[in-house]
Amino acid sequence: MTLESALSEHGVSSEDIERAKQFRAKVGGSLEKILLNMGSLSEELLPSIYARFLECEVLTPAQRDAWEPPKEPTELPQAFLRANGWLLFEIMSDGVALFVTKAPMNWDVWQYLTNENIAHKYFIASESDFELLETKMGDDIQGQNTAVEGLSDAEEYRLRELASEAPTVNLLNNLITRALRMRASDMHIEPVDGRYRVRYRIDGVLHDIEFLPERLQLLILSRLKILAGMDIAEKRRPQDGKIEMRVANIALDIRVSALPVNKGESMVLRFLRKDALTYDMSSLGFVEDTHEAILRDLKRTSGVILMTGPTGSGKTTTLYSFLNQINGDDVKIVTLEDPVEYQLPGLNQVHVRPEIGFDFSSGLRSIVRQDPDVIMVGEVRDKETCRIAMQAALTGHLVFSTVHTNDAPSAFTRLLDLGVEEYLLNAALISILAQRLVRQLCPTCKSPLANPRAVIKEHGLSEIAERFGSTCSELMASKGCEDCANTGFKGRLAVIEYFPIDDKLKSIPKDDQFLIRAKSYNRERGWRTLLEDGLLLALEGKTTVEEVYRVCG
Repeated sequence: MTLESALSEHGVSSEDIERAKQFRAKVGGSLEKILLNMGSLSEELLPSIYARFLECEVLTPAQRDAWEPPKEPTELPQAFLRANGWLLFEIMSDGVALFVTKAPMNWDVWQYLTNENIAHKYFIASESDFELLETKMGDDIQGQNTAVEGLSDAEEYRLRELASEAPTVNLLNNLITRALRMRASDMHIEPVDGRYRVRYRIDGVLHDIEFLPERLQLLILSRLKILAGMDIAEKRRPQDGKIEMRVANIALDIRVSALPVNKGESMVLRFLRKDALTYDMSSLGFVEDTHEAILRDLKRTSGVILMTGPTGSGKTTTLYSFLNQINGDDVKIVTLEDPVEYQLPGLNQVHVRPEIGFDFSSGLRSIVRQDPDVIMVGEVRDKETCRIAMQAALTGHLVFSTVHTNDAPSAFTRLLDLGVEEYLLNAALISILAQRLVRQLCPTCKSPLANPRAVIKEHGLSEIAERFGSTCSELMASKGCEDCANTGFKGRLAVIEYFPIDDKLKSIPKDDQFLIRAKSYNRERGWRTLLEDGLLLALEGKTTVEEVYRVCG
């Protein structure tokens, strides 16, 4: 096995390897490091490549977490080894020295081990795992996580220097690369018990990943602030920024938020990957009757379609999918957003700027004068925006927007509470859709439920199946495998409460009994609540009953 073949097995193209070899011939250096700098190789893959090439093992997370530095004295030059990317893991019972290394091809270490005739074995570790082991040994390197208020110019310059050095850059790149490979939408870095914890939000659920090495905590936060255009010396006020970078050959926009908390700063990175979104309605996972009803609504030439739900429930993505469905050369679509997160071809997307007086209401007035066919307003926040949107619908525009309420009928009363006239809502509204996102079972490892009868009886699934023409034979359980990072789920599906506005609904008095009457009437029409729609997805084997109750219960 050669290094080149090991690289090829891990997805590096022969063209990139050839270019790296040509560069190495001119200026020297290692092949794998050149490929890393080219963006053709992910730092996360290096341990597997080294292990394949050198026929050795990779340090496991369990070994990393359970390790404690050897307490017995040793004559091995620890400082020399550490400086060259090697650590003593333990002295085995037969006297063999077991090392862990992030640089298994370091010539100086191999020469020392050979010259001193030291019997040894070694594990391969990633950059971040090696840093974690270094932390357990104690820190004698500058860069502790101390307060930075009142930094002098020299201290700030030194902090910037340290934040730009290889260990910091490599660790941050490794964390971001792992987040992308695990399909994370957000990365959270926050202080817990004197340490900084890293968590990924995958399919809407947070997962602990690891703790940052103590000596790199301040440097990682400073590195993020530098990349996001923030003030690295400011820890007292919230800051927001944006990073555009390329990691593992993926173009990435990252929204960064820094928030001062009791014992440090909490930083959240939101990953915006244009290559990961298709805005195809079929990928949203709507139940068939809901899908058909929405398609009928999208054929209307005027009126208002509202999406409702909490933050993070996928409202904007669903609206983008609606716009993508009707987008064409004969349709002019203008959107008003705060902010514009994803660019859709063929759309005129406008970013509101409240700080200069260009808010949703003023922007909507301007959009109407642009002769659009379809308008999307990011959110209805006040009476003026809502009235203009309703009036635009009455003058021949199809309007989409969002509002924050728990269910679909409540959106109607929410708009009335804003002060919008009832006749205007009755005349303009087409339908209201409440949405939540449930995790979809991993297709690779999902398996039939072990005891379906108990679950069916407990949750009354027989009645739901009978009412909506389904069966209880497809109930599945989550298991976990490599494809889904052992979570049992992969991707998310939309759970929808569809609430069409018809003449009878318009005639229901909008008093304190309206919500009760509206929900009862929607049930009579054969439509489902959020919980019932989610349970129907569970009956179809797409998610689990527990997941539906977690989100909609």
